[in-house]
Amino acid sequence: MKELIKSQNLGNAIIRFVTFLISILFLEFTFIIFVFNKLCFENIINILLFSVLSSFVLSFFTGFFKNIGNIIITSIILFILGLLYSTQLVFYNIFKVFFSFEVLGLGDQLESFASQAFKCIFANILYILVFMLPFIIYLVVHIIFRKRIVYKRVKITGCLLSILLFLIFLNGFIFRINRTKGKDNGLYYIYNDINSINLNVEKLGVLNSYTLDVYRILFGFEEKIVEVKDNFEEDKKDDDEKESKKEIEYEPNIVDLNFDKSTNNNDIKKINNYMKNNSGTLKNEYTGLFKGYNLIYITAESFSEIGVSEELTPTLYKLTHTGFVFDNYYTPNVLSTIGGEFQSLTGLFPDGSILKKWRSGTNYFPYGLATTFKQQGYNTYAYHDNYYGFQDRNKYIKTQGFTNYLACGNGLQKKMNCKTWPESDDAMMKVTIPDYINSSKPFMAYYMTVSGHFGYTYNDNYIASKNKKIVSSVKGNENAKAYVATQIELDRAIERLIKELEKAEKLDNTVIVLLADHYPYALSLDTVNSLSSYKRDSIMEVNHNNLILWNSKMDDIHIEKPCMSSDVLPTVYNLFGVDFDSRLFTGRDILSNSEGLVVFNNHSWITSKGKYYANKKRFEAYDEEEVDDDYVKNTNAIVNNRLNISKLIIKNDYYRYLFDK
Repeated sequence: MKELIKSQNLGNAIIRFVTFLISILFLEFTFIIFVFNKLCFENIINILLFSVLSSFVLSFFTGFFKNIGNIIITSIILFILGLLYSTQLVFYNIFKVFFSFEVLGLGDQLESFASQAFKCIFANILYILVFMLPFIIYLVVHIIFRKRIVYKRVKITGCLLSILLFLIFLNGFIFRINRTKGKDNGLYYIYNDINSINLNVEKLGVLNSYTLDVYRILFGFEEKIVEVKDNFEEDKKDDDEKESKKEIEYEPNIVDLNFDKSTNNNDIKKINNYMKNNSGTLKNEYTGLFKGYNLIYITAESFSEIGVSEELTPTLYKLTHTGFVFDNYYTPNVLSTIGGEFQSLTGLFPDGSILKKWRSGTNYFPYGLATTFKQQGYNTYAYHDNYYGFQDRNKYIKTQGFTNYLACGNGLQKKMNCKTWPESDDAMMKVTIPDYINSSKPFMAYYMTVSGHFGYTYNDNYIASKNKKIVSSVKGNENAKAYVATQIELDRAIERLIKELEKAEKLDNTVIVLLADHYPYALSLDTVNSLSSYKRDSIMEVNHNNLILWNSKMDDIHIEKPCMSSDVLPTVYNLFGVDFDSRLFTGRDILSNSEGLVVFNNHSWITSKGKYYANKKRFEAYDEEEVDDDYVKNTNAIVNNRLNISKLIIKNDYYRYLFDK
């Protein structure tokens, strides 16, 4: 037999189809095993159906080539497929979120992580080679049997058969999608109602999520705003307790705004309708508690409770265990520092599709930190101990009302050493405190720190190396020790701040707020757990964190309500007696009577009643909690609405429209 395979019509089409199907299924299931470590039957069916459809499409278009042309085109496709899966794996291992083409708009951020990417590629080279196996095997087979394998162009009958089979499977896939209509986080919901790259990858597979991502970027996608009551309230006290304690009627934290202004923008109409049906949060017993106090507001790079200990970070330990103590606080990780700082400065929930717009500095923010406190008669300041223009911080910090932002590259380098990586938070604190400590007016200082930044090795991290000897007794690998070493520098900075405030006799009337931009996602989950007091999962508990909201003279107050980063700003404004509209934030005042809600980037959530895992469509109620299906469905709608509203507010510069700016 002179030829091993002589492809004609149907046989030719089958060979190409089987080649792509086996390759795609191999890549999908390998990715699932590498990243999720387990298979879900429902997701397997979704992946199988889409893989069949993809294989029909790829085999159809490669059928127009013969011999060497077919081999070259097929090889290129298999190489690109291997590259796409490898990219998704490396991106996830760095950021702990999945890659979307939208992040290409954040080019300088990706460039800044180039060195980390190369290290991650090298560390995962065996996994990447596995993803390249379909390409390698196909190429080797055709080199060895190049004279025995002959491809001919497919004839019209083969084209028609391929199209017919494709349409049959497509209708089957559409039927499967429609069967889930009305089910939370089902296929219909994912395809028609929400856009979550993390949920897409988990539920649909990598190739399907890429396809959906490209389609929505090219043609746009409008997520639905469901009309649902978005005014969670904590369980009311029982009748006996009501009778024994006189209830105080609090007013809502809102101002007089016109949500009926004319507009031709459909997105703005959606936001207006949402706002009109949202009563906001109520003022409470803590409203105005710190009115007129000074404020130090810190977004701390990679700060986490796993790096806090009484022995090594005594100041952070003290501040996380006194003052307001938040027992169920979470820092949802959404694309690195830019996503975390967005939450801390806006009280909104971030998304990759809007971060480029946020970074441009063109949005109007009526409740920006500096804008708000200037209106209260404060002097305001902003600092960062890394490059001033990184991630366009010099642009979006202005939208918060800061006019004297100081960082490395625009003046701070004249006061401290900005040539290390990372730079020292303690050094920044030392040289900036004199700017405001003797202010005759109340002051508000904002800090974005950097000492806690990865990589967490002694060779790559100046701060970790500097504090190496101090962490020798820390349990865990070098990454764990190096991470704790970076938190020691932050602890020194806060210790210095407190001492200087005390020396200037301003400690008692100063409030310190410190929240993380994200947990230290560069650490593996095993390393995180080696430092943790309990075992954490990769979706929710890895984000569990400390929130510092502290004043030296206040009594300790424990807050058990679930809360998150975007809740901090409205909470602070209520405490400082700011006249603001709580409806304009998707975060909620933690101290109000609204029920706590924590939202994660794959649409999973936590309330006082339990936890909902969106990827599994499973709600786990806490002990003795009785929760019906309507509660879960309603909460899913609220989560979806808040995420969508955040995006629409930034995308359409809604505040500028609302306030006629």
